[in-house]
Amino acid sequence: MNGLDPVIHPLNRFKICATLNAFGATQGGDVNREMKFAMLRDRTELSDASLSKQLGALEKAGYVTRFREYGTSRAKDSVWVALTEKGAVAFRGHLAALKALAEG
Repeated sequence: MNGLDPVIHPLNRFKICATLNAFGATQGGDVNREMKFAMLRDRTELSDASLSKQLGALEKAGYVTRFREYGTSRAKDSVWVALTEKGAVAFRGHLAALKALAEG
């Protein structure tokens, strides 16, 4: 399957990248926009543990970044997630390869 990205291809990672992309949670240029972990979890319908594990794999590949904003207690901390420029390019390439495969 030429052009498919093996990091993005697993369904949960694809859902994460697609959700971040659709939300516009990307880095690059003059504007950076992030998505809260909780919102990403709800939109992808993944558990906290599963989302965290998949984000770890995407982060290791350099496709996403996440950072913790500390609140007054651990329960009030917020984790923010965004596609990196590399991740956005990889996602668009993977999506194009899927479309080409589907269209024959």
